[in-house]
Amino acid sequence: MSTSPDLTGARWIKSSFSGNGGAQCVEWAPDVASASGMVPVRDSKAPDGPALIFEAAAWSSFVAFAKTRDV
Repeated sequence: MSTSPDLTGARWIKSSFSGNGGAQCVEWAPDVASASGMVPVRDSKAPDGPALIFEAAAWSSFVAFAKTRDV
């Protein structure tokens, strides 16, 4: 039995923090996240490639940490 959410037909949203030049494009699937509690994240330059799946709490912790870093 798989614990990963089904990403077939998922609606992907580009992160507002992705670079405008297209070199740093991260997407996530908010509908899947709200339905499953798991946050799928992928590289928008490789939409047919793999997605990383995070538990919502772990993803929230990562985002909070990333916001404290200088880019």
